[in-house]
Amino acid sequence: MDKLIEILYKIKRFSIESGEDVMSSEELTRFEKARIVGARALQLSMGAKPLIEVEGSLDPIDIASLELKKGVIPLGIRK
Repeated sequence: MDKLIEILYKIKRFSIESGEDVMSSEELTRFEKARIVGARALQLSMGAKPLIEVEGSLDPIDIASLELKKGVIPLGIRK
């Protein structure tokens, strides 16, 4: 257990010194997904045009979720 703590400490120290985030993954967390969908849904509700073909009348949150799944949302997250 002490060895694991030492390794994690070295990784974190390297992360701070180099300015890189070593421990983050490329996959979005559920909190990041919620933030992106919420921000895009707000844009859509304020009059922004959808970046996908919308069939029928969908809620802005549904449209933003579909845009996120297709990877066309022009927003990003800095980790």
